[in-house]
Amino acid sequence: MTFELNLLATPQAVPELRHHLRAHDFEVGLCVTELLTNVIDHLGHGTPVTVRVTGTAHGHTRVEVTDPDPRALPILLPAADTAESGRGLTLVDHLSQRWGVDQGADRKTVWCELAEPGQPDISGSKISHL
Repeated sequence: MTFELNLLATPQAVPELRHHLRAHDFEVGLCVTELLTNVIDHLGHGTPVTVRVTGTAHGHTRVEVTDPDPRALPILLPAADTAESGRGLTLVDHLSQRWGVDQGADRKTVWCELAEPGQPDISGSKISHL
């Protein structure tokens, strides 16, 4: 099942997006929400994005969020125990088999791949920047 939606990154878009993804696993919705929230926090309210959820040849679910700024790259940083924010990418890293960034001249896509329920976790590096 492939899902694609073009929208503006706003706090109001988050629950609407979750509603569209209700047929997917909770982890898929959580990763999409975190990646969309990163766009809102780091690029600004109203940034146009494309959200995609697709299957892979390996039986994983791939989540992608594409935005128009190829320069603002996500960085996985440790969050302090008392921090009220900054855990989104850590959560994506923990839930996903792997994640990364595909850069173009005028866009970037932050993506992650999640195993289907019951599939074993894969080993190796999780971060892939292309």
